[in-house]
This record gives sequence, C-alpha cells and structure tokens, in this order.
Amino acid sequence: MSVYRAAQVATAGGPFEIVEREMPQPGPCHVRVAVDACGVCHSDSLFVDDSVPGVRFPLVPGHEIAGRIEELGEGTQNAWQVGDRVAVGWFGGSCGHCTPCRQGDFVVCRNLKVPGWAYDGGYAETVIAPSDALARIPDTLAATDAAPMACAGVTTYNGLRRSSARPGDLVAVLGIGGLGHLGVQYAAAMGFETVAIARGAAKADFAKELGAHHYIDSTADTSVADALQAIGGARVVLATAANSGAITATVEGLAPRGELVVIGADPEPLGISPVQLLMSGKIVRGHPSGTAQDVQDTMAFSALHGIRPMTETVPLDGATEAYRKMMSGAARFRMVLTIR
Repeated sequence: MSVYRAAQVATAGGPFEIVEREMPQPGPCHVRVAVDACGVCHSDSLFVDDSVPGVRFPLVPGHEIAGRIEELGEGTQNAWQVGDRVAVGWFGGSCGHCTPCRQGDFVVCRNLKVPGWAYDGGYAETVIAPSDALARIPDTLAATDAAPMACAGVTTYNGLRRSSARPGDLVAVLGIGGLGHLGVQYAAAMGFETVAIARGAAKADFAKELGAHHYIDSTADTSVADALQAIGGARVVLATAANSGAITATVEGLAPRGELVVIGADPEPLGISPVQLLMSGKIVRGHPSGTAQDVQDTMAFSALHGIRPMTETVPLDGATEAYRKMMSGAARFRMVLTIR
C-alpha cells in the first residue's frame, strides 16, 4: 500500500500531528498533485479553530499550494499532463451551478471549494484537487515563491488591478506585512504613485526598498488622512492590515470618488458614516481572492517584474512551529512549508 504524510489537527484548536495516510486516487475532473511547498496563511486558523460552518476533523489545512501533477483523473487529459507545475489557492474550485457561477463570477461561488475546508489541503505530500482550481506556475518561479502567490499574492494583485486606479494615480497600501509587502511591490510595478502606510518611522526605508514613493507613519502626530491629503489624496487605498480602526482612519484620505479596497479581515465593524461617503462619492468594497486564472496572471506578472514574497521555509515536520510563528505575527513575512 502506497502512503503519504500529512500534518493534521484531530480536533478544533488541537495540535498538529504528522500522520501517514493511504495514497488517494483522483476522480473525474480531478488531479493528484505532489506538493512541493505550501504557504501558511492566517486564514488557515478559521478551519483549525472550527470558526466557519462545515469544518470536518481530522483536518489538513493549507490553501497556498505549489506542486506537480502526478496523476490525472478522467476528463483532465486534454488540458493537463503529468509533470505540469501547478498552484492551488483559496480558490480551490467552484460548483459551476450557483447563480454567481452561471454569471461567470466563480470566485464568489456560493459553494466555493477552499482547500483545507472543502477537502484536505496542502500541509501534506499529496493533494487531490479539482482541475478548475489549477494555475500553471512559470518556469522561472520557485515553488516556495509560487505558493504564497496563490492567496496572498493574487488577493493583493487582483485587488489593485480591479480597482479604479490607473497608472500615475496615487495608491496607498495600508500595512506592509504578509499581504502588504506584496501589495507595495505590485502597486509600484503597475505604475501607481505608491504610498506605504505602517506603524513606526523605522519601516520607512523598508517601504522604499519595496518600491514605495512615500511612507506614512500611522503613529505620527499627523493623521493618516491628513498625510494622504497633503500629497493629493488617494485614488485607492488597498487595506491589507486586519485592523478596522486603521482601515477607518484612511477614509478621509481618499480623493473625491476615491475607493477603499478592503482585503484585511477583521470581525470588528468599520467606523464609517454615510456622510463620509456621500459628500465626495467615495466607494468602499471588499475584495475576495481570485480564480485559478487570476492566480496564473499574478504569477506571470510577478515573474515578469521580479516580484517575490519574503518567506521563511520550514519542513513539513515543523508545521507546528510555522503555524505558531504565523499566528504570533513574528513571520517575516510568509511562512512556507517545504514538502519535497
């Protein structure tokens, strides 16, 4: 019997344990992927802690997967070949029959298949994934770089390219952590006049190294909104920080008809009044991740412009260490499990 190793949690909030499982076979329209690397994302905690409906234990998390196809299921042979390098992200497949899917808006599928929730994720040597979840990895992109692109990368890249900003516009990125350090790089590469916003004057040099043209210290005496208005007002603020107070503080820094794009998840409500939006036509919207094609576009753009995530790699046996470091905020900036 052929087996593979996986890092699973047996109960909600429980410890990780390395187990051996029988090697699965891909069904119709699915493939088996040999996992080379898997990012450790804060959203994994939603499933580990049983914070969303439908979680089943034992659970193998992981939705930032990079690997190689090692077996094809029926109906996939025309599009994929054994050995193809692929990534699977937060978008782990769609149902194809709900109203958003029928409208072609697959990323907001009502039955979205997130790896580590709908099926076993990438904290493992092997994953069975639907073929519509697969994104091709460019030859020039290492697996440890490609893995975070499947969630953190596509969310920031897509959030910017689907915004109202155009090259030359002033675009601010709130937070330069796991999402934001990529967001600043993408914003600069897209031709935006890029502003990085973070806590403390000491981060200014790092922000400039990432490509920011301006840096705003959110702890300074001048408010974030006033600092943004002093340089013309932001056409778009990409809010990557998971802090509703910090997100709210950027609204008055938007230019007329400016847009606040929220990708940082915080359960606390935003403190925004209708008057703030009405008088100057401001827009506030949430932005989900992206489809497999969006992930593929993200990786291609990253390869073209030399954009890479800053990662710390840990072997599968160190899943507990990697997860704890991510949850504590000590990661700089993405923890990645190296599987093979």
